[in-house]
Amino acid sequence: MSVPGVKRSLTVLAAFAAGVLSVAPWAVRAADGSDTPQFVDVPAGYTVLYKPLVTDLERRTFLFFWKTANPENGLIPDRYPTPSFASIAAVGFGLTAYPIGVARHYVTRREAQERVLTTLRFLVREPNEHGFFYHFIDMHSGARANDSEVSTVDTSLLLAGVLFCQSYFDTPDPGDLEIRGLADRIYRRVDWTWAQPRAPAIALAWTPEYGFSTEDWHGYNEAMLVYLLALGSPTHPISPQAWKLWTSTYNEHWGTFYHETYLGFAPLFGYQYTHVWADFRGIQDAYMRAHGLDYFQNSRRATYAQRGYAIADPMDWRGYGKNVWGLSASDGPGPAQERYRGKELSFLKYAARGAAVDSTVDDGTIAPTAAISSLPFAPEIVLPALLEMYHRFGASIYSTYGFKDAFNESFRAKPTDPIRPGHPGWVDPDYVAIDQGPILAMIENYRSGLVWRVMRGNRYIRRGLDRAGFTGGWLSQVQTLTVERGQVDADEAAAVDHAAAGDAGTEPRSRAAVGGSDP
Repeated sequence: MSVPGVKRSLTVLAAFAAGVLSVAPWAVRAADGSDTPQFVDVPAGYTVLYKPLVTDLERRTFLFFWKTANPENGLIPDRYPTPSFASIAAVGFGLTAYPIGVARHYVTRREAQERVLTTLRFLVREPNEHGFFYHFIDMHSGARANDSEVSTVDTSLLLAGVLFCQSYFDTPDPGDLEIRGLADRIYRRVDWTWAQPRAPAIALAWTPEYGFSTEDWHGYNEAMLVYLLALGSPTHPISPQAWKLWTSTYNEHWGTFYHETYLGFAPLFGYQYTHVWADFRGIQDAYMRAHGLDYFQNSRRATYAQRGYAIADPMDWRGYGKNVWGLSASDGPGPAQERYRGKELSFLKYAARGAAVDSTVDDGTIAPTAAISSLPFAPEIVLPALLEMYHRFGASIYSTYGFKDAFNESFRAKPTDPIRPGHPGWVDPDYVAIDQGPILAMIENYRSGLVWRVMRGNRYIRRGLDRAGFTGGWLSQVQTLTVERGQVDADEAAAVDHAAAGDAGTEPRSRAAVGGSDP
């Protein structure tokens, strides 16, 4: 497979390898090694090398959500092409995808509006438990599937997409008005206090058979989004004490890993999910103020640490290196036992792979979403990884809807299978929705900041951040601006939730604030 315009120029590649060209369109590390963004010009030849592939990947990944969704109800499969039930979190990522499709002219605004309305009309009638949804539901009926749990985090991923659409579709058009009304009903009915059997913590899950899970959400991981949405609720808010409890375990995960000192969580998705919708650049809660960084910078350090781990490759997996890296929750070749470099090793199926100061789960399986969804945090190391995975493995891992979920160069289906350069030993046959979603959204956040800009105008997200104790940056701005839909230039104004009745605030647009104009 070849994407037009991506064919490598040996001259350009040699320049990158020699360090003549900087792999950073905007943000690179400061000379003193700090995380302070340093904005630089795009070097000659750079755009030619990366833009066609980034553009192609974004379009393909959008089409995953547009094409695989059930057009009758908006539900999106957990995975594809393997027959699958719907994932409620996947629906949240799909709702986030549709305005991106409008901005990139993949679909019209009316088409996206109709898909969002179809989805929200179904969700508002979908059986729920105090506003929370089952993790997996039937693609057609919406009935509970796979004996799944009522999930607080998966419901939160759905709600984030719902609120994004609420703020994006902000005109007096009747369809937009209905979207905002439905979004409000779906969000406001969630009783977050019901999910606190051991308040102020929030439980992971509930089932009708066993009640609440015995475990609660404690930091640091993807459930930051759960607490922010619960704090922002106008109807059933939790106490700010919950955020103090959430952060009370942070010190257990703070440390230095491969030359990076940061708040750790092994799989990279934990640094990405909440960041899809919340712009943490320049805003801090009490913990981050005390440690002199923000959550965006923390995710940047985690991205560097994972790359450092792959370069060191302590388990000697085949293929790991400076441009092939990224561990996260993903499919895998197992469960299987296989002899590798003289040792009998276990290979996992679906697992939360990762590497951090307090935990490592690594069976040689790389998930492209791990690196690509970190694009806004560290483009100077993510873009070379994106290009290298595409060029090294090509159509074996890159197809109709972008990158397959995972691959493993070290695994062989049969011990006698030959090692063929450029052909991973195992490639996931599926695309997984909750890995596709961050790829699409974070590419767009990198290119234009669209999701961040829109969500900065959402009153519920802002209220959650305020009640969690976040201050500074764009939260200190009260100016409200309007946005011309369908444009993704970095100088466009921030989107405003018109239903917020003066409660929304956004920051003025600038190259430094967004990260540059659309590449």
